[in-house]
Amino acid sequence: MNFNQICKAIKEVEIQGAENIAKAAIKAYYLNPTKAAVRKLISLRPTEPCLRNALNFVQLDKGNITKALIHFEESDFLISEYGSKLIQNESILYTHCHSSTVINMFKHAKEKGKRFLVRNTETRPLLQGRITSKELSRLKIPNSHFVDSAMRFALKKCDMVFIGADAITSEGKVINKIGSEMACEIAKKYDIPVYICTNSWKFDPKTIFGFPEIIEKRPKNEVWSNPPRGVNIINPAFEKIDPDLITAIISELGILKPENFLMQVQKKYPWMIK
Repeated sequence: MNFNQICKAIKEVEIQGAENIAKAAIKAYYLNPTKAAVRKLISLRPTEPCLRNALNFVQLDKGNITKALIHFEESDFLISEYGSKLIQNESILYTHCHSSTVINMFKHAKEKGKRFLVRNTETRPLLQGRITSKELSRLKIPNSHFVDSAMRFALKKCDMVFIGADAITSEGKVINKIGSEMACEIAKKYDIPVYICTNSWKFDPKTIFGFPEIIEKRPKNEVWSNPPRGVNIINPAFEKIDPDLITAIISELGILKPENFLMQVQKKYPWMIK
């Protein structure tokens, strides 16, 4: 794909997942290494600090595209290693929406001989949960697919929750697909641990300085293409998860409580906050 084709695929959610979006943006920058290109790429999806951090890195490091892509590859392996150790045989696991990081962790656990069942929700309106079920099916990992309104039913007999992240604020709040906080609130009611599986480059350094994390609003026609007159369609793409609902964040830095994750990411990547 050329630069404009990559931009279109990011904007129209043909490229899914924060890490995949960041990788695509890096490749687009390689094709068009200009400040104007960076501004355009950043404008495509507002709730994507991983994209912004990746572009900042390749600019600071004189366009070292390969080094940035290696970071994602190595991080994915470490997250899979850490997370798969938490999964016990015969576990029932829950996930929401689609996270390539979570899928890779499940794949890694299966390759280690772990036997488990995954429950996931469809994630309206774009039904990204179906991508999760399709990928799990290809990996021969047993999975059950639920409508979003059956989330409580899907969750209450699970042993653990693993979900991805699109952004993490300086307060330790995790921004992920709409429905994620509801899943975490249900999990807390049933004493089910919640793990966020994410590359640490999803931390948004701007929030340190008081800038809020923008919650992307998606087009109304994704929900209802021809609603009756007077019906106002609200289609937020993400929501914030309070750190009190999170057991730990699994990243390339280890399995850490939200407050410890924040300290480690700023220590490891000081260039983020300069």
